[in-house]
Amino acid sequence: MTETIEGRPCVVLVDAYAAVRSLVLEFRKQGCSIVRVQSTREVPFVYRTAPFVPDDFVANIVHDGDLDTTVAAVAAFEPVAVLSGGEIGVELADLLAERLGLPGNPTGLSAARRDKHLMVEAIRAAGLRAARQLRATDADELAAWHRELGGRVVVKPPRSAGSQGVSFCDTPQESVAAFRALADADDVFSQPNNGAVVQEYLPGTEYMVNTVSRDGRHQVCDIWRTARVSRNGVVDLCDALSLIDAESREVAALRDYAFEVLDAVGIRHGPAHLEIRLTPDGPCLVEVGARIAGGGIPASAGLGIGESQLEWTVDAFLRPERFHARAGTPYTVRKHCAIYGMVSPVRGVLSEYRGIEEIERLESFHALVALVKPGQEIARTVDDLTFPVVVTLLHDLEEVVQRDLNTIRHLDGTGFYVLDREEAGS
Repeated sequence: MTETIEGRPCVVLVDAYAAVRSLVLEFRKQGCSIVRVQSTREVPFVYRTAPFVPDDFVANIVHDGDLDTTVAAVAAFEPVAVLSGGEIGVELADLLAERLGLPGNPTGLSAARRDKHLMVEAIRAAGLRAARQLRATDADELAAWHRELGGRVVVKPPRSAGSQGVSFCDTPQESVAAFRALADADDVFSQPNNGAVVQEYLPGTEYMVNTVSRDGRHQVCDIWRTARVSRNGVVDLCDALSLIDAESREVAALRDYAFEVLDAVGIRHGPAHLEIRLTPDGPCLVEVGARIAGGGIPASAGLGIGESQLEWTVDAFLRPERFHARAGTPYTVRKHCAIYGMVSPVRGVLSEYRGIEEIERLESFHALVALVKPGQEIARTVDDLTFPVVVTLLHDLEEVVQRDLNTIRHLDGTGFYVLDREEAGS
């Protein structure tokens, strides 16, 4: 490894906000110094409550749009790797890696790794199964397209995250209303949507496939099966993830398709997070991100497997020879793990949660994080960004985890949430 900054290798993370601090700490644990690059002068909306921990970094460089200036500032630290900490940093990370001659993903496909319409078109061009879709900029064109397609469609922001702004629409009138709500709004990264992406609804179970790549060689780190409910007006709300074993029957098809998607969108180096529906006709991409999984998934994968995208990412960039020596080895589930996001049906000022103790007594209970605390405003849960409480379950037996997951879902209702005052009905 090249050594810089008091004998420590330097790694550059673009848009390393608090949500990916686990990756920052993993690199630091390996003796790295970390330079943070912020791709926008203003902190995006989604990160404003918990931006980042300044002491984690030896420098924080704010990109003002002048690439030459930012490249020069980064080059002064002689980094050995550049990668993105989150969605919004993908394109700048690609540019910096290219300009510095470091391992990175080809900039010609950077937009396809961010834009949900372009990524689907990229995999279609590669001959892979892809959803029918429309980049919507006109309500009349959208209504006509939906009428011709028929059935349910999904309306989403082109470049957002966390399922923010996603609507499931059964009629052209519903899809037009969803489009109008998005078209002129900003996404969670404080960037304008400038329209919407509309795709056919894909039937079947959705899986999250997390990978790490080096030199175009891909490794599956962990796969999660999603569970979904229809609540709070959302037809297909994901409320739970369950870690599945690498020997499960669906894994081979998911793995092979995921690797083809990575190739099609040019992910040759670093972590990726793929959301794939296993439809009756085979796997089909929902979307892919060129970054580690969010929502604490890597930490939970580590609990169940013993390692996760975090360790694989460090190896890919710091110890590529070790990565290649181990790549292709299926992961093994040592303990069964599930993550449940509680679905608030109410909004107002939270007084207390009624039933926390019952959850904590469950046999597979591992951890509970209250993202909304008593005295704070609580909203109805409509996406990944509005879960008030997240519970992690862990046990030797899958049956125990699934039983406890069902118990939490039973407890999760209007009676679980006590409000000081109600701003709107439940």
